[in-house]
Amino acid sequence: MTKMPITPEGFQKLQEELDRLLKVERPQNIKAIAEARAHGDLSENAEYHAAKERQSFIEGRIHEVQSRLAYAHVIDPSKISQDKIAFGASVKVLDTATAEEKKFMLVGPDEGDAKNGRISINSPVGRALIGKSLGDIVTIKAPAKTMEYEILEIRFE
Repeated sequence: MTKMPITPEGFQKLQEELDRLLKVERPQNIKAIAEARAHGDLSENAEYHAAKERQSFIEGRIHEVQSRLAYAHVIDPSKISQDKIAFGASVKVLDTATAEEKKFMLVGPDEGDAKNGRISINSPVGRALIGKSLGDIVTIKAPAKTMEYEILEIRFE
């Protein structure tokens, strides 16, 4: 697996999630399994089976988060200074069809949250914006529709 770019905030969130899984959720689930086991016959014990399923989910998530952290390449956007759009850029664009301004921040695949304007560099919009400059017109072919944006502002914060 190759290194995946991630912002310092995204890396911190993954570390916090791993910490919560290891120090809070795993121990709570171990207690739940012990309590359910104390109720007797395990073959018909719904609480026991639910706790075991939860244990499987927690262990899988721990493994996934550890893997993402191992392959994370932390890039601090505030240390980038350039005039072209790159990872970590905050971009203001004008939708040429609706005259609506939109703001995006280009982030790593694990951090994408389109509702909050954080788009993955691997998304159709992210791929189309990478390498573009102020004033460029970008045509983006997304599954739902084709969009055309004019780049109004590029910032690295």
